[in-house]
Amino acid sequence: MKSAKLFTLLFFSLAFASCSRKTTSIWLDDLKISTFSEGIPGIETKKPVNGDSFFMGGRVFNRGLLAQSISVIPFKLDGKAKEFTAVAGIDKNGNKTIPLKFYVIGDRKILFESSPMKQGDAPQDVKVKLKGIKRLGLLITDNGVGYNRTFANWADAKFEMIGNNLPQNIPNDSEKYILTPQTAQIPKINSASVFGARPTNSFQFTILATGQRPMTFAAENLPDGLSIDTNAGIIMGKVTEKGNFTTTLIAKNALGIDKKVLQIKIGDEIALTPPIGWNGWNSWAREIDQEKVIASANAMVKSGLSNHGWSYINIDDAWQGLRGGALNALQPNEKFPKFKEMIDEVHAKGLKIGIYSTPWITSYAGYAGGSSNFENGSFPDSVKLNKRNFRYIGKYRFEKEDAQQMAAWGIDYLKYDWRIELTSAERMSEALKNSGRDIVYSVSNSAPFTNVKDWARVSQVYRTGPDIRDSWTSLYISAFTLDKWAPYTGPGHWGDPDMLVVGNVTTGSSMHATRLTPDEQYSHVSIFSLLSAPLMIGCPIDQLDAFTMNLLTNDDVIAIDQDPLGKAARLVTNENGIQIWLKSLADGSYAIGLFNTDNFGKTPETYFRWGDEKAKPFAINFSTIGLKGKFQLRDIWQQKDLGEFNGIYETEIRHHGVVMLRMFPKL
Repeated sequence: MKSAKLFTLLFFSLAFASCSRKTTSIWLDDLKISTFSEGIPGIETKKPVNGDSFFMGGRVFNRGLLAQSISVIPFKLDGKAKEFTAVAGIDKNGNKTIPLKFYVIGDRKILFESSPMKQGDAPQDVKVKLKGIKRLGLLITDNGVGYNRTFANWADAKFEMIGNNLPQNIPNDSEKYILTPQTAQIPKINSASVFGARPTNSFQFTILATGQRPMTFAAENLPDGLSIDTNAGIIMGKVTEKGNFTTTLIAKNALGIDKKVLQIKIGDEIALTPPIGWNGWNSWAREIDQEKVIASANAMVKSGLSNHGWSYINIDDAWQGLRGGALNALQPNEKFPKFKEMIDEVHAKGLKIGIYSTPWITSYAGYAGGSSNFENGSFPDSVKLNKRNFRYIGKYRFEKEDAQQMAAWGIDYLKYDWRIELTSAERMSEALKNSGRDIVYSVSNSAPFTNVKDWARVSQVYRTGPDIRDSWTSLYISAFTLDKWAPYTGPGHWGDPDMLVVGNVTTGSSMHATRLTPDEQYSHVSIFSLLSAPLMIGCPIDQLDAFTMNLLTNDDVIAIDQDPLGKAARLVTNENGIQIWLKSLADGSYAIGLFNTDNFGKTPETYFRWGDEKAKPFAINFSTIGLKGKFQLRDIWQQKDLGEFNGIYETEIRHHGVVMLRMFPKL
């Protein structure tokens, strides 16, 4: 009996050992790699079944990943992987002049580092043992050059996983701690304190205020031609003469009253503060329709977001149908059966509305654009079925017709999207100015910095980079590198790092909770506000949780973005992993952001989150940022006065987090 038990125990031990040694090959191109990738450009996969191949240094490969620098792909392995193998090299379609390096990093240690490679160089074999590795990162860098069509391949890339385990996404399970206090029930006006409009054009300005409803509104000393709806707080009409007018806004409910001075400037400039609202692309992409737009406008009001200043409802790509109507302009497609009625309904809520177009024949999503190779502007099936081949400006252009149609509908905002060049930007700018309506003009995407003075001249908003993704890599590149753009940002012309990637988003994959940690989301909203950037919510408004509402309803933070001086913050120090951004405000105070970037990008391992990151103690010396004397400090996120400080302030900054302060000089 004892022998039988020993035999059984030995049998199961050997069987268990055999199973534990069993491995499974997991090809990276079989994974849903978009959910892993944290770079800005998307990752493409290639397999033999689609007949495509990689070509690197004269060699052909049938499997793997095609990436562009900077490419950051993290995996959670938890010690359940045995080996990673691949062939790393530059794709034949890649940039010919920019050298790239490949890294495999495990638990903060570099396990593989390639030599710098250019197009035509022989690819390098990668074989890395992964015993005990918990987190792994695949990295391709370009020595700071940035997105420039640097195509590179992890060919034949695969993991040998122990048993039937699979690589997992890095968890985003940090505490969603809320800092913004509850909104008070007494009235508080949150509208911008300056507003610009052109003479004789339709004027609409809504007094946006928090507080208990019902609430009534008034406006003292309005210029001739304007009147206010005292229940809705909407000021409308037309002002015929140029000039600056000082108006006092009033909001009143059963608990109290609030007043705010509004400067109305009738002249050549509009968008005197950064536009603030919502854009539908990262919510529904091509699935946007009239019902979703109305639902978003309703949610903007019902959630209370509009009371905090959020006012634009912007439709991105995929609304466009064919040309037609009295102007032979772009018309809405079948998803928008009552387009004008939809626009009027949004306006009736005190909100504004925007749409999307492009000077190309086809938009990025494959819908009709602002030009055609046919004189009548037709958009035949031969174009629809080969949409990528028509991303260029056609023989016949329709800027004037489209701008006049937008004005007739009552459009307030245009996102004009293509690989920006000045001639097309100028043509649409002129068409909008002559349309008879104030339409905020946003050019997108990746405006070349060399023409920054032109973008500031022809548009109210200009995209400073490519599409943002919900990762720290993308956020850092999109926002924390914009110091050189700051001198060209100001009233009537705003640098745009793209949408806010908070809440539930669809960037690069299906709908999911943002991959930014809570700390990174605080940094996200903070740096955009300090930069005086347009604030466009990029998630479904009716899906906001308490944490995301906390990010979007802090009036102290929004006020810094909407400050009438319109100065963008400057990067004043960047040492030991801490960046300090300083912004001058109209009342003589300063806003500062203390960001723990943890030296992101300075070494290969800093591109990844390893799970052992800690907060950093930090003492800010006022003199190092050019400020002297005593200051009254206020914690912006907590809306809490901290007291007077003379020369130094000590705090702690969470990893990839922020401490945001307002500093009032004390005489």
